[in-house]
Amino acid sequence: MKKLLLIITGIICVLNLQAQVTATGVYKSYKDTYQGIDYLFVFYGIDASTSLKYTGAGTSVNWYRFSDPASSISNQPENFNVENATGYILDVDGVKTTVWVIDYKNYLPVFNSLVPQDKPGEQCKSLTLNLQSSVPLIEYQTPGGVTHTIARKFKLTYNSKSWTSGAWKDVEISAQYTLPDNLTYVDEAPLCDTKFKIEGDQFATDLNLSPVPSVESALYTAVAVEAHIVTTASTRDALNEDERPSATTVKSGSAPLDILFESNANVPVASYYSWEIFKDGSLLYTRNDKDQRYTFDVDGTYKVKLTVNSGYCTYADSVEIVVSVSALQVPVVFTPGDDGYNDEFKVAYRSLKSFKCWIFNRWGRQLYYWNDPQKGWDGTYKGKPVSTGGYLYVIEAVGIDNVNHSTKGVVNLIRPNKK
Repeated sequence: MKKLLLIITGIICVLNLQAQVTATGVYKSYKDTYQGIDYLFVFYGIDASTSLKYTGAGTSVNWYRFSDPASSISNQPENFNVENATGYILDVDGVKTTVWVIDYKNYLPVFNSLVPQDKPGEQCKSLTLNLQSSVPLIEYQTPGGVTHTIARKFKLTYNSKSWTSGAWKDVEISAQYTLPDNLTYVDEAPLCDTKFKIEGDQFATDLNLSPVPSVESALYTAVAVEAHIVTTASTRDALNEDERPSATTVKSGSAPLDILFESNANVPVASYYSWEIFKDGSLLYTRNDKDQRYTFDVDGTYKVKLTVNSGYCTYADSVEIVVSVSALQVPVVFTPGDDGYNDEFKVAYRSLKSFKCWIFNRWGRQLYYWNDPQKGWDGTYKGKPVSTGGYLYVIEAVGIDNVNHSTKGVVNLIRPNKK
C-alpha cells in the first residue's frame, strides 16, 4: 500500500511540475493542445521584459533551448528573455516540460478584399468567396526537430433566414474555415441580402486584439430562394357529415375541400410563383399568384406543387390533398324531444354534390322538403309535432364521384314519454 501511495504521489508531482508554467506580457497559453509539446505560448509583442516563468515548488530548475538541450540558459524560475519561433525545455528535478514560443505580431493576417463570385446562376445552393489576403504560416517544432503547421482558424459570418416553427426568422450564420487552404465555398447560400465578414484567427480572438483582423464584403444581393407551403382549410361543423374538414390543418376529407395555399417564400428575393395542381399525374390547373385558393370537389388524390423563382434560382415545394369518395347512410328511427339527442331525422353523408329529400305521411301528403344534407326534419308539420309512427322518405342524391345514392324507405318517429 505504501508503495502504491508513493507511485500516486510521484505521478501527481510530475503533473504539477508540467502544469506550472506562466509568462509575463500579453499572451495566451495552450497546454496539451499541440502534438509533441506540452505548452504553446502565443505572445502579442515580445520585448526585453517578456519571459517564461516556472512557479512550482521544485528545487533544481534549468531552462534549455530545443536547439541545444545540453546547455542551460538559466537556472532560475524566471530570468531570461524569450524569442519568437523558439522552443524551450524546462527541467525541474529531472522532469522535463516542453514549450514553444510565438510572437503573433510576426504572423498577423492581412485582408485586402472579399468579393463573392459574380455568377448569380451558380449561387442557388452555395457560392464561392474570392478572398484577397496574406496569411503567413504558423509553425512549431518538437524537441526532435519535426516541424508542424498550426491550423489558423477564421470565422465567417453572414445573415440569412430560417424557416422555423412555421415562420421565417432572421438568423446569423457562422462557419469556421482554415486559411489559406479551404476558405472557398459558402455552403448555405443566404436567403436575404447580406454582407460576408471574415475575422480572426483564433489567436487574435484569444488575445483580445482590438480590432480583430477582419474584412467585410460589399452588400451582397441574394438570389437563392426557398418556399414552404402552408395550407388553411375552410371548416364545417355539421356533425352528420363524415370526414368533414373540422380543423384548418386538414389536407383530406369530405368534399368540397376549400383550401388556401400560402407560398411563404423568402421575399423580396422570390419574385415569380407558379402553382400547379395534378390529379392522377394529369395537370388540372395552373396559376401564378403568390398565394392560391382552390376548392376540390372531385374525389381522388391531388398533388399541389409550388415553384418559386428569383430570376436566377428555382425552388419547389408540394403537398398532397386527398378527397374522399361519396357515401350516404339513412337512419331508421329518430326521437324528437328536448334531450338534444337524435332529435332530427338527418342522413350521415360524405362528399355529396347534390341532395334532395321529401317526407310523406301514410296517406302520401308531403310534410317536409330540404336540399341541404347538413339539415334535417324535426318531426313537425306546419309548426306542430306529428304523431309517433312510420314516415316515408324519398332521397335523390349524387356524390362527387357521380355515384347515385338515391333511395327511399320508412323512418320511425318515436316520441319519448314525458314524466
